[in-house]
Amino acid sequence: MTAAARLAALDSLPADELCRMAEIALAALVDVMNQETTLLRAGHMRQASTLTPEKTRLAQDYVSFARSVQRQGPRLKVQAPAAVERLKAGHERLATQMAENLRVLATARMVTEDLLTDVAKIVGQQNRAKTYGRGGAITADPAASARGIAINRAL
Repeated sequence: MTAAARLAALDSLPADELCRMAEIALAALVDVMNQETTLLRAGHMRQASTLTPEKTRLAQDYVSFARSVQRQGPRLKVQAPAAVERLKAGHERLATQMAENLRVLATARMVTEDLLTDVAKIVGQQNRAKTYGRGGAITADPAASARGIAINRAL
């Protein structure tokens, strides 16, 4: 089935059914994002990363339904006004969950980066020769502090 045919099929669904399918996709996406946020807060990065494929699929599904709801907005407001209001409320929950998820991801990234930077500094200090400079103090070479350690900023 082509993309145009899928869009036409979604757009031709009865109003209640389209809204119901959008609500189901939305609830599933909010749920998986909540699971991910909970795992990240607990420090279970690997377990949280296993949810990424499902979260991606659910987000794609929801976006497809949301776009159809937008295209069919005037019809849906007439034929299923209560369902449209439920979708709006659900979308607000998604926005709240996404904001929390992003905050937790940013915190996890910052903590990880700080830990790796600290480890790199310690490793660099252990490998540095301890020599005295002209003033009688041990000279520090900050460029050598991260030798052999790379930080992956993909998180």
